[in-house]
Amino acid sequence: MKIKGNWASLDRAVDKEGQTLDFLLTPNRARDAAEAFLHKAIGNQGLPEKITIDQSGANTAAINRYNRTRKTAIVIRHSKDLNNIVEQDQRAGKRIGPPM
Repeated sequence: MKIKGNWASLDRAVDKEGQTLDFLLTPNRARDAAEAFLHKAIGNQGLPEKITIDQSGANTAAINRYNRTRKTAIVIRHSKDLNNIVEQDQRAGKRIGPPM
């Protein structure tokens, strides 16, 4: 996503109905950014049982590190179909910007 001419990574947490629970905008998609978002989302929404993500290595690494350091057992599910709710919700934001 481009913001004021600069690329940014948008991380979002949604519920089963596709309602946005939390989001974080960062200049890049790295494990540190994914971990910051994970801490923010868990702080605001509570500890989830399962998290469905795409094949992002940064998100997987952040969740695995969180499980290891906090002694939690958050289950990671990789699913393109279940993650589609998040991708479909971004269409409205993409329409705001001018075409490339």
